Amino acid sequence: QVQLVESGGGLVQAGGSLRVSCVADGHTFSNWAMGWFRQGSGKDREFVSAISHGSGGTTYYADSVKGRFTISRDNANNTVYLHMNDLKTEDTAVYYCAAAPNGWYNRGNNFHGWNDWGKGTLVFVSS
Repeated sequence: QVQLVESGGGLVQAGGSLRVSCVADGHTFSNWAMGWFRQGSGKDREFVSAISHGSGGTTYYADSVKGRFTISRDNANNTVYLHMNDLKTEDTAVYYCAAAPNGWYNRGNNFHGWNDWGKGTLVFVSS
């Protein structure tokens, strides 16, 4: 089992930027696809972004964050980042990172292959 620890959440004004991080333990971090998900109050958990294993040459984004969020990874430090720009109040949520060691796919709000999850970090965007 992989331990994932998110950090970097906080309070930010609408239009601002924030970067959240997720550190993983384990010696095979570069072999895992990594993803970010979020869950707002009273809402279902939703997919935000994912990055392929290895060099992270392939990235995926939910339509709601495309052009505003950027996912990246640093394999030397077992860390995946989510850079969030032009934040909106609707981005307020707990942000979770997840690891997919053997491939993944999402079907609506059903997430397959995401074997390990962090406990989340809260991002609050004020108007």
